[in-house]
Amino acid sequence: MTDEAPARPTVHALLADGTTVCIRPVRRGDRDQLRGFYEEMSPENLRLRFFVAGRRSGEQAADRACAPPRPGYRALVAERQGRVIGLAEYDSGDAAGAEADLSIAVADGDHHRGVGTLLVEHLVSAARAEGVTAFTADALSENHGVLRLFTDLGLRTTRRFDGPEVRCTIRLDPDDAYLSAVEARGRAADVLSLRPLLEPHVVAVVGAGRTPGSVGRALLHHLKEGGYPHRLFAVNPAAASILGVPGYPSVAALPRTPDLAVVAVPAAAVPAVAEECGKTGVRALLVVTAGLDARQARELLAACRTYDMRLVGPNCLGLSNTDPALRLDATFAAGHPRPGTAGVAVQSGGVGIALLDGLSRLGVGVSTFVSLGDKYDVSGNDLLQWWEGDGRTDIALLHLESFGNPRAFSRTARRVTRRMPVLTVDAGRTDAGRRAAASHTAAAATRTMTRGALFTQAGITATHSVGELLETAALLHAQPLPAGPRVAVLTNAGGAGVLAADACAEAGLSLPAPTAALADDLRAVLPEGAAAGNPVDATAAVTEEQLAACLDVLQRHGGIDAVLVALVPTAVAAATGDDLVRAVTRGGGRRSKPVALVRLEQALPVELLPAAGDTTVPSYAEPQAAARALAHAAHRTAWLNRPAGTVPALDGVDTARAHAAVEAYLEAHPDGGWLDPRACAELLDCYGIPQLPWAWAETEDDAVLAADRLRGADGRVVMKAHWPGLLHKTAEHAVHLDLRGDAQVRAAFRDLETRFAGLLTGVVVQPLADRGTELFAGVVQDEVFGPLVLFGLGGTVTEVLADHAARLAPLTDQDVHDLITAPRCAPLLFGAGGGRPADLEGLEQLLLRLSRMASDLPQLAEADFNPVLAARDTVTVLDARVRLLPRAPQDPYLRRLR
Repeated sequence: MTDEAPARPTVHALLADGTTVCIRPVRRGDRDQLRGFYEEMSPENLRLRFFVAGRRSGEQAADRACAPPRPGYRALVAERQGRVIGLAEYDSGDAAGAEADLSIAVADGDHHRGVGTLLVEHLVSAARAEGVTAFTADALSENHGVLRLFTDLGLRTTRRFDGPEVRCTIRLDPDDAYLSAVEARGRAADVLSLRPLLEPHVVAVVGAGRTPGSVGRALLHHLKEGGYPHRLFAVNPAAASILGVPGYPSVAALPRTPDLAVVAVPAAAVPAVAEECGKTGVRALLVVTAGLDARQARELLAACRTYDMRLVGPNCLGLSNTDPALRLDATFAAGHPRPGTAGVAVQSGGVGIALLDGLSRLGVGVSTFVSLGDKYDVSGNDLLQWWEGDGRTDIALLHLESFGNPRAFSRTARRVTRRMPVLTVDAGRTDAGRRAAASHTAAAATRTMTRGALFTQAGITATHSVGELLETAALLHAQPLPAGPRVAVLTNAGGAGVLAADACAEAGLSLPAPTAALADDLRAVLPEGAAAGNPVDATAAVTEEQLAACLDVLQRHGGIDAVLVALVPTAVAAATGDDLVRAVTRGGGRRSKPVALVRLEQALPVELLPAAGDTTVPSYAEPQAAARALAHAAHRTAWLNRPAGTVPALDGVDTARAHAAVEAYLEAHPDGGWLDPRACAELLDCYGIPQLPWAWAETEDDAVLAADRLRGADGRVVMKAHWPGLLHKTAEHAVHLDLRGDAQVRAAFRDLETRFAGLLTGVVVQPLADRGTELFAGVVQDEVFGPLVLFGLGGTVTEVLADHAARLAPLTDQDVHDLITAPRCAPLLFGAGGGRPADLEGLEQLLLRLSRMASDLPQLAEADFNPVLAARDTVTVLDARVRLLPRAPQDPYLRRLR
């Protein structure tokens, strides 16, 4: 039974076999059900749980779990279709206890399904939030199942044997090993749960109409004509057969229970159909119906959770699996997708149709296509995990208008992108786009910088349009990755070469001048009058053999990472019978560096041209498209080559004191607000964030005393006004700089007191800071994405110039490096223009500590350090603002369904 702390919500999660279970707190009304839970246990199961086989222990355990609330005690049950199949508890005996006793019980028929492990994961999350640092558990040494459970959790576990008993101590310190173990369990369960959806052996179309043009009939037609080889049924009360497919009046009347039910009925009928499917034993639903209201949506999802069904949709185009052994096409797109190796997940059906058509036209094809629609359940995260191990997918394409759990998505994507390219259309980059996405899918609007940080940290290739997505996919599918951003442009027309060079430079690629040796090698194979620069102008006189030889020379040169060939048709080549395009494609798979072809006369934006060795070469109608694709490929190489990054351990952090300070503030200010200077300084001190010395003064005399105490060698101080709600001191002219002597301090105080009468609550006095680079560091707690750390140029110009970079917390050492080097002001920190380099190690520490503070404290809504002074030997926060809001902690990595 939970105590007075905020109750943990009821969630659904997947067991090891892919089935769904409800995890919820024990309630007082559960006593009879829990007693029955123990009464049904075998004597052996009771003995392993209580060390005795008597029934009395089970009764006492049920009574204890349902007793009135008490501090330090938590109990969770696992429930399936209204039946309790597991119970896990911890009891610290004290709300602030560092250790808690752990106990687990699982019903006889539900062992080895991951019930106990899932319950313990949820208890670990609850215990960490309440300050518990370790679980202790006693078990019989013969209870191999529970001992293996503790060992396999991924947490540091020690054992102490005492006769037939073992005392296990499980440290709850959060680390990457535990997250990886949780992630692996979740991935295995997720893939199993998706098999009835993506590899069904029995499919029923519910709502398959007899009228041509109906969506249900189109779906049935696609399934039948696509060659689905297994059992296929139509559900229609008025038809015994539709399109030659046997029809039945209801799902319950089918001769075989479907793995997948494709639902195309009116919105009002969807909940009842879902309920019937669940009771019949259907394992997956594909709901294409749109227009569900809030009640219908709740009932649909409740049926899926109650009866253990995964759900795609509603409001979607359908799904397809082109595996030759399955040929499942449950979509109402115009044509069947071409089999191939691209996994595609989209929220927009229109985007899905465009991608299916584009990938089929290119010849890349599709392995699995899922239109997620309103995404009540199955998400992009699920599909990434499916593609990771399906053995057929080598490139993933996403179009996501919303993110349910961005940090879990990011962790999955970081792993998957090391195995295959993951590309996305960055939808909702503008305010108008975000509003459209929100109205289309009820998605929460997200900041452009936040999405950019997510994609960058996860190694996802983000494009700005469906066209750019296909252009980039063509190159990544057809060509090897470049080693870097150095491109050579080869052309038979000077103007085309100039356009290509401009496009490469605008895309962030470099065009290195050829070395003397390379220039000599190029001249040796090029016609007279050719220019061996970069671009290489082979002139209109170049023959097919000369162009191929020139391309081979560029491929062999160590200072070139990729070649962009820009060709225009000429009468010279036509007269001699030379095929310059063939000169590019005949090298095929022998080439170790990517080649992109540009043909300005080409009608289609991008094509894949057949090449030697069963390979292809991407051909573009515009040099900008080719350059963008090469730039994306170079960025992927850079991401793959960098270390994965780790979150460094920090000394001097007092998390417990920080939590206490936050709780004390919110107790006094239930609605939250901006901390006063003293509370703000205390919070920064908990994380070892360096601050300029300061003093608080509420009277003129106090200000003089503070100034005398804080004056540096030059005797100058700064005075800043304060009152609740004051955000921009400079804009309000609430700062006095360069104050010398008591008279100036008194005059400054009186000025602030007079101008801000009725507002002023006091002033902050600080010594005048030394010279350095003024920077900005801050945090914004996004409702969906979690804490976002920002860094860039500070001072009064920070909002005007907006020279900021952003990364999602928690920051790794690599993230911090990226943050420091990304803003345009970064050269100043490294001593550009003859200046002194800043204390880069101090900057890294500041950002890591800010990230830790934001990760520890979900109540931290905003933090604004501006300016942060970066000098040669020090990094100091000169001014800080922190806003708190009453928010409960959320564990983004806890296994649960949407």
